[in-house]
Amino acid sequence: MVTAEGVREAARGLEGVAVRTPLIWVEPLKAYLKLESLQPVGAFKARGAFTAVRRLPESARSRGVITYSSGNHGQAVAWAANRFGVRSVIVMPETAPAVKVEGVKKWGGEVVFAGRTSADRLAKAEALVAEQHLAMVPPFDHPDVIAGQATVALEIVEDLPDVETVVVPVGGGGLIAGVVTGLAAAGSRAKVWGVEPVGAPKLTRSLAAGTPVKLDRTASLADGLITLTVGAAPFAHLLAQRDRLAGVALVTDDSLREAVHFLHRECRLTVEPSGAATTAALRAGDVRPAGTTVLVVSGGNVDPKFFED
Repeated sequence: MVTAEGVREAARGLEGVAVRTPLIWVEPLKAYLKLESLQPVGAFKARGAFTAVRRLPESARSRGVITYSSGNHGQAVAWAANRFGVRSVIVMPETAPAVKVEGVKKWGGEVVFAGRTSADRLAKAEALVAEQHLAMVPPFDHPDVIAGQATVALEIVEDLPDVETVVVPVGGGGLIAGVVTGLAAAGSRAKVWGVEPVGAPKLTRSLAAGTPVKLDRTASLADGLITLTVGAAPFAHLLAQRDRLAGVALVTDDSLREAVHFLHRECRLTVEPSGAATTAALRAGDVRPAGTTVLVVSGGNVDPKFFED
């Protein structure tokens, strides 16, 4: 389990590396946005990926790193590896958005395509680990990744000590697990809402079952939130802070699309559907935040053609 000191150590390790992203007030939403879309790779994933790569033993890191990702975590691992001057291999789905594939290549990552599901990507990544002795950097199911994501919450509390609600998108659970852990480390009493697509209700199902549930299939406009399950480590952290969870909302693709356009039109922000999930949930009335509220905008890697719709 990630400790408060583990979160603070991650924050120290990210100083001068990750962007200390701002909070901006959006009057129509009556909420603040935490703009993780401003990270060097355009997503919060920079925090967890860099922390995990930094904490690897030098003997392992020097052989190169590998991950499996639909996009943003892959870009983050490639970026982190680039900063350490080591090789990175990113296993991506055949359906990965071009903007995310190019983002990986921008940081020197070697792209390997494998199927369409996270299981396809994981199998290929594990095979490459065995063949090439690369160090695996999981996208969400690892305490170092969770510790890095927890620094989002530390910054929120430092900038907004009276925060009462934080709304977080949910893919594999690394970010929401990090946020609940980071809020606890900061001594905040804020509650957390999770948001996931209607077509990928893995956290909703898992909380109901009391254990991580693997879905047969997922589908959503929010490609970063369609993992088949939440990770065991994130789920354990959520259960440890169960009283902090206010609820989990489900959003439709129509709501996601509207939220992306709203943020572009009203805030001049370029946000991908996964990053707009929190705004979508609030605008659709799917979350019912109490008091001072922060919506985490998790990423901004979206194809410009999206705005031609």
